[in-house]
Amino acid sequence: MQLSFGPEIEAFRAEFSAFLDAHLPPAETTHERISSSAYLPDWARRWQRTMFDHGWLQPGNAPEFGGRNAGIVEQFVYFEELGRRRLAQTFNPQGVGIIAASLIAFGTPEQQRKWAIPILRAEITAALGMSEPGAGSDLASLRTRAVRDGDDFVVNGQKVWTSGAHHADVMFVLVRTDPDAPKHKGISALMIPTDTPGVTRRPFPSACGENDVDFNEVFFVDARVPSGNLVGPLHGGWKVAHGSLGYERTLLWLSYAERLQEYIEDWRPITALDRDSYARLVMDNHALRLLGSQAIAAAARGEVDDGRTSVLKLLGSEAAQAIGGAALQSAGGAGLLDPTFTGYQPWHQDHYTGSWFDRYLRSFAGTIAGGTSEIQRNVIAQRALGLPRG
Repeated sequence: MQLSFGPEIEAFRAEFSAFLDAHLPPAETTHERISSSAYLPDWARRWQRTMFDHGWLQPGNAPEFGGRNAGIVEQFVYFEELGRRRLAQTFNPQGVGIIAASLIAFGTPEQQRKWAIPILRAEITAALGMSEPGAGSDLASLRTRAVRDGDDFVVNGQKVWTSGAHHADVMFVLVRTDPDAPKHKGISALMIPTDTPGVTRRPFPSACGENDVDFNEVFFVDARVPSGNLVGPLHGGWKVAHGSLGYERTLLWLSYAERLQEYIEDWRPITALDRDSYARLVMDNHALRLLGSQAIAAAARGEVDDGRTSVLKLLGSEAAQAIGGAALQSAGGAGLLDPTFTGYQPWHQDHYTGSWFDRYLRSFAGTIAGGTSEIQRNVIAQRALGLPRG
């Protein structure tokens, strides 16, 4: 199968490519490193603002939100072009891709003015407070409470795995506001500034070491949040959360396809066994792109298929993990300190670089974030194959 696009779509791609050629800052001006997914050095803030001002930050948005009302196929080639150049769309991905999108979809005009536009313009950064120690894949089991007290909510509880919270200016937090309702129906969404009294952020390193600190545990002790910070209806946070994660997953598979392509380009098999593994992963990448193209075509027709999206997420994340492991095994001891990857690459999509060992360790996050592989298999079984719940 040969995939191609019509002249209008290719003209869109060419316009974006010309913008990148004309405006991408030179590498010597981007020396300060990205240290978390909510930390933006001045150069990264300027670049994101330039993207916003020219309508290239989120092309599917309206112009007032940094876009140009692009359709799903145009958004596809936008991300494809970023992937080809190994460029990050933003270094605060949860802020731009999930939180601002949620505010645009569910927030009031005042909330959009106060938070969505500043996040998109890189004036502030945001973190996503969803997971808890006892509520990860089963997000509806969350226990962080928000009790109405006059014009405020009083929040108590804990979040964990909160990426970038220690650098974020504001958090989008799911809380339980009706403990007596069914667990999916008693949840609300709040915007909570991180300097609110009673909010404590504790960053901790990942398996990749002390220099890779993005995760946080966040504690709320009698934190008072104005009622005007409620996003969407009271007790209607599950719909807001589902919309947020749905946006995250729409083109998530493409990031895995681009990562696979990068790994394929960077890995040079040595033995016959290595080459066999390499060939299987090349085929996985072709399969992922073909299935993804079918999903894009369906989305352009207005069709929604959660099962298909789950297949793409499962295949992409597990293939990225497989190629990381295979490349590390092929490299042997050299894979721990491969000089090809020790230099800092400021525009790299992952914004963290390292050895094959580092890449392999980070690949495990892909099978968890956006819905674990186990959850994806359940969705595929029930919604794609029509099997009963186990």
